[in-house]
Amino acid sequence: MDMIIMDGDTVEFSAMAPTTLIPPILKTVIKASGKTTINGKKVCVEGDEKKVEISCPYVMSPFMGGVGTVTIKQLGSDQLTKKTKSGNKRVILKGSILQAELTVDVKGKDTNGLEDPIATYQVQGKLIPANTKIKAD
Repeated sequence: MDMIIMDGDTVEFSAMAPTTLIPPILKTVIKASGKTTINGKKVCVEGDEKKVEISCPYVMSPFMGGVGTVTIKQLGSDQLTKKTKSGNKRVILKGSILQAELTVDVKGKDTNGLEDPIATYQVQGKLIPANTKIKAD
């Protein structure tokens, strides 16, 4: 059993070396669409993670000045309930690490003006619940 993620809980992203996000730890919130509420807040259900995104500058040496959008690509295997559902969808749990991706919107450039040839970078993230008591499995 693990803590349930609810509307407005924090999603925290960090880059995997050698890529650097600016700031190094990005924070945003997840919006819930579950039918179930706990203490007046909706629970997050499978699919809500697809709507999370945040824009940020990034550095991938020697390329500077790039900007990208970070999105969740896949929740970890321990981040969805096995039994508990809300409106026929599995509920999102705190779990461990999720897989995310930075999609380059503005390519960084090196000192010679050459552009970053990579279109996406791998990022990881975690879900941080405000709730520390209500669990599901």
